[in-house]
Amino acid sequence: MKRIMIGVLGCVLMVLAVSVSFGTEVKSATRDFYKEIEIFVDALSIVRMNYVTEASPRELISGALKGMLSSLDDYSLYMDKEGYREMREDTKGEFGGLGIEIGNRDGLLTIISPMADTPAEKAGLQPQDVIVKIDGEVTKDFTVHDAVKKLRGKPGTQVVLTIWREKEDKFFDVPVMRAVIEVKSIKKFDVLENGIGYVRIAEFQEGTATELESAVKELMTKNITGLVIDLRNNAGGLLTSAIGVSQLFLKKDSVIVSIKGRVQAQNKDFTAQKDSAFGDLILVILVNDGSASASEIFAGAIKYNGRGILVGEKTFGKGSVQTVIPLKDGTAVRLTTAEYFTPGGHSIQKKGIVPDVIVPLEKPVKPEGEEKPTVFDKLEKPSEAVPSRAVIDNQLKAALDAVKAIRAYKGMS
Repeated sequence: MKRIMIGVLGCVLMVLAVSVSFGTEVKSATRDFYKEIEIFVDALSIVRMNYVTEASPRELISGALKGMLSSLDDYSLYMDKEGYREMREDTKGEFGGLGIEIGNRDGLLTIISPMADTPAEKAGLQPQDVIVKIDGEVTKDFTVHDAVKKLRGKPGTQVVLTIWREKEDKFFDVPVMRAVIEVKSIKKFDVLENGIGYVRIAEFQEGTATELESAVKELMTKNITGLVIDLRNNAGGLLTSAIGVSQLFLKKDSVIVSIKGRVQAQNKDFTAQKDSAFGDLILVILVNDGSASASEIFAGAIKYNGRGILVGEKTFGKGSVQTVIPLKDGTAVRLTTAEYFTPGGHSIQKKGIVPDVIVPLEKPVKPEGEEKPTVFDKLEKPSEAVPSRAVIDNQLKAALDAVKAIRAYKGMS
């Protein structure tokens, strides 16, 4: 009995010691935090008292918030009232601009992807292009919000982007005419070859899963046995949409994506809630370096569940979750709160997803003597400068060949 009491007392003392230690650590961290706050307040006071011109408290605090958020990662940012309003308007699916998805990668204002059938695509802008100037103004210290404000304007007006394209090792100017951008989720669906359907998804919106289901059902009336889903230059969209689209092709209870963050309550596995509507279709997904976010979630769910194969180039690598938190004064904070992981625990962030079949996009070979269209030709006469995809698209051809190979392996016609 005595030994038991001594043992219990030892456990109690150990728990108390851990509690005291934990409490000391928390207090120490709090003290350190308030020391840093004191330094910030001192700096704020010095600027207010000594800066060459008087700055308002709003300007100083707004600038501090912008700096704090942008220093965390490429996607966290502070939005003033105008920026927050514009962000909410974007979710309506129609807005004025160029039709490009942009992000801040390693401090550079980078094009994630040009949207299909927009001025940006017709002008020849590509994923990974770096915007170094907007109308002659250097973008070195621009946030994404700063850039968006510069890029938007009255439809019919022109903006000139100075682009750095690393793979071609050159700078060049691209004039782009602003237009009203109406984003449609399903850009095209058709039967490209005997028994092989094709669907291009431009963005993951609220109704994408329903639209895709209808499109594939229509294709199945034409007796398709294989399907190519084109996600190239699809910069993403809604998480719920990516989950809904994934469920159309996966077995019930298959893991689609996992979210993991610092706060335990945010961690969650998203699984298919019903059996696949199109489980028997051979599935090939086309991706490239403009496929990001929700596109990577869908592509990763298909690849890592062994449901289909990916063809093309490594995806962009945008695997972080941002939460928009409104503030009392009508501004807002967009904060990275978690990261996406594909089935099996593969991180997407800054890594992307490598296709099963890597196929770099080849530029079309023009007949001898025919002039190669320039970026400016594409801007002025897009229909003449951009030949039919079926003629020049080696990645799409590779995807069709993959469907045929799988069909032959399974003994299907």
